[in-house]
Amino acid sequence: MRLTRRHFLKNASAAAIALGSLRSLQLQAQVYAQDPVYGIDKVGQLLADPAGILNLPRDFSYKIIARTGDRMSDGLITPSAMDGMAAFPVPGNASHCILVRNHELDSIGDEVDPFEGDLDKARKHVGNKGYDTFMLNRRPVNGGTTTLLYSHRSQRVERSHLSLIGTARNCAGGATPWGSWLTCEETIAGKMHGYKREHGYIFEVPSLAKGLVDAVPLKDMGRFVHEAAAVDSTNGIIYLSEDYERSLFYRFIPKTPGKLVEGGRLQALALRDWKHANTRNWPEDVADKNAQKVAMHQRFACEWIDLDEVTSPNGDLSERGEAKGAAIFARGEGLAFALRDDKTREVLFAATGGGPLKIGQVWRYQPSPFEGTAREAEQPGTMELLYETHNRAVLQACDNIAVAPWGDLIICEDSYSDSPDTINYLRGLTPDGKIYTLAMNAHPDKGEFCGACFSPDGTTLFVNIQRPGFTIAITGPWGNLRNQARGITKPS
Repeated sequence: MRLTRRHFLKNASAAAIALGSLRSLQLQAQVYAQDPVYGIDKVGQLLADPAGILNLPRDFSYKIIARTGDRMSDGLITPSAMDGMAAFPVPGNASHCILVRNHELDSIGDEVDPFEGDLDKARKHVGNKGYDTFMLNRRPVNGGTTTLLYSHRSQRVERSHLSLIGTARNCAGGATPWGSWLTCEETIAGKMHGYKREHGYIFEVPSLAKGLVDAVPLKDMGRFVHEAAAVDSTNGIIYLSEDYERSLFYRFIPKTPGKLVEGGRLQALALRDWKHANTRNWPEDVADKNAQKVAMHQRFACEWIDLDEVTSPNGDLSERGEAKGAAIFARGEGLAFALRDDKTREVLFAATGGGPLKIGQVWRYQPSPFEGTAREAEQPGTMELLYETHNRAVLQACDNIAVAPWGDLIICEDSYSDSPDTINYLRGLTPDGKIYTLAMNAHPDKGEFCGACFSPDGTTLFVNIQRPGFTIAITGPWGNLRNQARGITKPS
């Protein structure tokens, strides 16, 4: 999400009173809304949370396991602006998992940094492991990651620490099959903005690291307004999204799968029979010769365009890619890889600003059986508009996404509208494009949901509420949803 879209309520108590009547009418109606054509009711109505944090269906519960400002095991405090996140197994310890969590900070504005503003503490803790320094305060740039060891038995965080620092606006990212987190900088800021170095890169954080990791930019993966990454576990190819109104959809083919520091080749997706495609479905694009209406479930054969000068200081990679024929999307954000069976692979991503109301599309790319090889043209990958929302009560501002253990897509809403009836939800989207509601943010700050991910054992859904800053663990009868997907009616 972009800084210009942040609108926070300065007096939550007064706002709650002012919106009381709305909550009982428009907002309550919005909670239970279903798309009359493409909607389903998988989990039942949401129940009001007496604590005013998170409304969930019956038999589900939540626990806040971390908050902005909490003291961590390394003596630092939990930074603000929690964002993308992934859960990893602990070798030999099935009762625990590891969370690696982004913090979308850039040392500008009102931020909570891990060092509590203490320059000496920052220098002593970071040493030479920070990527960059913000010149106005001479401290490491605030963006980075934290790592948490979570116990499913106690439902508590047993260890936590800063794991990456000195990066900027770490928005989303992606987990790798080899146990690391790819954290993405959603900015191309640099020296002219008060930094010592250029930003706009991806950094890799091993989940098992117990302290700060070396901040090494993976430059062959491009310098642009990165949002998220998803790794095809069958071949190591990495797909990348870009948060920009004329964004591209990227593919990175590593020289050696699993060893990203060795570099590789960056490409942009193009539609084979529609070069320079404008897929946004915006009304004002009607005069654009490269725009045409895309219908839901319409499929397009794809090809990939090689990109050069991928770290250009001009920050014009997407413009140059579009000029070469790449397709554009409306703010690519959340991104996930799904392996449906041994042969069926899918890459799903959210175009947050897509559609005639600019409130969201979900796209599905199905890779070629020969993805990334010389034979790819024989049976090209395909792109499909899986879902497009036309109603704010059904889906708005789809951002981070994750594939659930039963195969549905979990969607985090990220709306920062001034409208009093704006609420952020967790939605579910089935593989055939049916949408439903899983949870509602009931906190008066109305912060975005982000970082949704399931524990390796499938028992817990973790998610962040960015403002005021909560990491939440949701438990309940997730097995019932798995059984529904398998056609089993008996509750788990």
